[in-house]
Amino acid sequence: MAKTYSPKAADIKREWHIIDAKGQTLGRVATEVSALLRGKHKAMYSPHMDTGDFVVVINAAEIVVSGNKLNDKIYYHHTMWPGGFRQENLSDRMNRHPTWPLFDAIKGMIPHSKLGRAMIKKLKIYAGSEHPHSAQQPKEYEFKYLKES
Repeated sequence: MAKTYSPKAADIKREWHIIDAKGQTLGRVATEVSALLRGKHKAMYSPHMDTGDFVVVINAAEIVVSGNKLNDKIYYHHTMWPGGFRQENLSDRMNRHPTWPLFDAIKGMIPHSKLGRAMIKKLKIYAGSEHPHSAQQPKEYEFKYLKES
């Protein structure tokens, strides 16, 4: 009878991936990135460990959504003060902070725990095509199901 393999911290090899989000759908990119952050693409994946890789997303400002979501999708926030209920739609949020909608979508797809907070630190999102991570030599990640840009 074979024993169940459990990865050790020394066994984890972290790679750097670069993803160009230009012309891609918000949710499709978010699912692929969250899988990379969790490490689900590796054979050594274990749900109780952070086996994921670093991900650099560029051109986040040029991400697209289907339908009328730019006007209909509402983000809610409360400042915890009386009368502090705030809301804004997706187009306003994209104009203010172009990386936030993608970050929020990815953050919602990883565990909401100490493990998830460790995973989200490996995510780097940039609105334009410039990024300061060329020293890490990130590899272009090839998607199976995303649109060709």
